[in-house]
Amino acid sequence: MGLDIIFVVGGLLLLFFGGEFLVRGSVAIAERFGISKLIVGMVIIGFGTSAPELLVSVQAALAGSPDIAVGNVLGSNISNILLIVAIAALVAPIANEDKAIRRDAAVMVGVSALLVPVLFLGEIGRLVGLGMIALLVVQLVVTYAIERRRQVSAFTHEVDEAKDIPMAAPIATIITIAGLALLVVGARLMVDGATGIARAFGISEAVIGLTVVAVGTSLPELATAIVAAMRRHADVVLANVVGSNVFNILCILGITAIITPIPVAARFATVDGPLMVAVAALMLAMLFRLRVIGRGAGAGLLAAYGGYIAFQAV
Repeated sequence: MGLDIIFVVGGLLLLFFGGEFLVRGSVAIAERFGISKLIVGMVIIGFGTSAPELLVSVQAALAGSPDIAVGNVLGSNISNILLIVAIAALVAPIANEDKAIRRDAAVMVGVSALLVPVLFLGEIGRLVGLGMIALLVVQLVVTYAIERRRQVSAFTHEVDEAKDIPMAAPIATIITIAGLALLVVGARLMVDGATGIARAFGISEAVIGLTVVAVGTSLPELATAIVAAMRRHADVVLANVVGSNVFNILCILGITAIITPIPVAARFATVDGPLMVAVAALMLAMLFRLRVIGRGAGAGLLAAYGGYIAFQAV
């Protein structure tokens, strides 16, 4: 039991630093090759910040713990909104001025809603996984076509956030490889520790995946959101959360299902999936109704997340 806790804590640390190293190193490499900031922000940072979720979900599915794989994605999407946006708003009120983020939030709600019928199938198979990846490619292409016409984009601001420290190409390469290695090891420790804790306490792997694992794999997004909030970069906070949620569903579940079909527990289709859609819809409503997501709204979101965690403990 004590070893399992050490595995989880160690896994959390490795996932956090691995995600940070991967994003910063890969952004520096992309800059060296002259890749546009828009593509870097949309694709490289998008994949990088979702890398912890991907590694954990793939390893959990391969290890015979599909509930952790699915719970990780659903729980991360819920915590991204109720926890990360809440903390960012408590640090500094988030100005909601970019209409493009509302567009992307609508896509987030649509993708979340499409996932629920898939969960009712009882398994996310390889064909569905391929469909998810195809849908992600379409979404990226359409977004790129729209965003390249804009002079200012949240995606390019995300790139600026990730390249505070200039790096030479060899150092950037080493940092990127080190980040990937830390992610692989951290994911393994996280899955092993989480399953061990679940068995020791008689808690379902689904609950562990929805809570402990989900928050752990969302640490890179949390770090980015706090720093961006302190710098008053509201578009980065919101774009990071919304983009991550879309990536988590289409990319993480898609790639995991292609590698190995994922059995889906009934509770994900009837409880957690619809709840994820409701939270996404709440985020969209807030973006349309509030010009500033202030500390009061942040406190409300945080209280809602507390209620969600309490519900899981019942």
